[in-house]
Amino acid sequence: MVHTGKPVSPDAFEQAPRPQATGRRRFLATSGRIALSAGGALLAPAARAQAWPSRAIRLVVTFPPGGSSDIVARLLAPSLSTALGQSVIVDNKPGAGATIGAAEVARAAPDGHTLMLSNTAPISLSPFMLDKPPYDPVTGFTHVAYIGSVANCFVVHPSVPARTLPEFIVWARQQKDPVNYGSGGVGSIGHIVGEMLKAQAGIRLEHVGYKGSAPMHNDLVGGTIKFAIDTLPQNIPFMQAGKLRGLAVTSPARSAMAPDLASVSEVGMASLVAENFFGISGPAGLPASVVETLHRQVGATLKEPRVLKTLEEGGIATRPMTTAEFKAFVARQVADWGPAVKASGARLG
Repeated sequence: MVHTGKPVSPDAFEQAPRPQATGRRRFLATSGRIALSAGGALLAPAARAQAWPSRAIRLVVTFPPGGSSDIVARLLAPSLSTALGQSVIVDNKPGAGATIGAAEVARAAPDGHTLMLSNTAPISLSPFMLDKPPYDPVTGFTHVAYIGSVANCFVVHPSVPARTLPEFIVWARQQKDPVNYGSGGVGSIGHIVGEMLKAQAGIRLEHVGYKGSAPMHNDLVGGTIKFAIDTLPQNIPFMQAGKLRGLAVTSPARSAMAPDLASVSEVGMASLVAENFFGISGPAGLPASVVETLHRQVGATLKEPRVLKTLEEGGIATRPMTTAEFKAFVARQVADWGPAVKASGARLG
């Protein structure tokens, strides 16, 4: 009805004569009722179609292809795609100490179609290297499922005479110039552990941040840099080939992957224990139904023999956690690493 500006009495509608319905009008009225009835019948399937996931899921990896996070994401994606009935697309968004991809996920709509392969760097480390972090690592996300963790290691080019971490410290002190050390990127766990080693051992180290482990290994194997801190599994082939030499692992005890390497605890440097964790997180406010379904399917995927075997071969130790336990784990990681990162003086930008 078009409003003319002139008040209309409600009685006018009651008093106005009503025309008798012609056959055409009866047909239109009946058709309208049928259409409404059919529309109502279609609402249920349409509503069901909106159930999560209703389209492809984007799984953001905050590092370049080839690193541990990328490997884990691409291992899980096919099984999750099958279980959830929608494609799970791995999307690498590196940069700014892994905060670019993490910030993008934190800003995304909390509908479960944008997720992150969460890990130590964007959650526990990088936010503390920025004056104004783009997200809160605990409350800025819904931390859904824990996957596992992997140890890091100290490795050197074979030209370095040291065979243990204490021997390396002695050698580094004898160098007239700071020793360059490589990591998979500014803000990575390797970067922070290097700064902690420098402070604790009183040696001069200069960080060289690469865009991923692959280019870092090119320079390390080629002798451009002599020392690096990186995830253990990615360095095992180089050690076995004699292209690199391992000095120690950053786990509380020795790793079954490299039983000859002492742990940092063994050599009296337990403060350097640092394992990189992996999990699945999404924007804050994910619906409980999405969280429950995703957590259940991630848990089922981690029990698949193919997935479990690949993770174990990659040195990634898995253990079950409820969503509440994973959230508490993240909070502890942030509380433990935050002060250490600030004390290291490492900065992003």
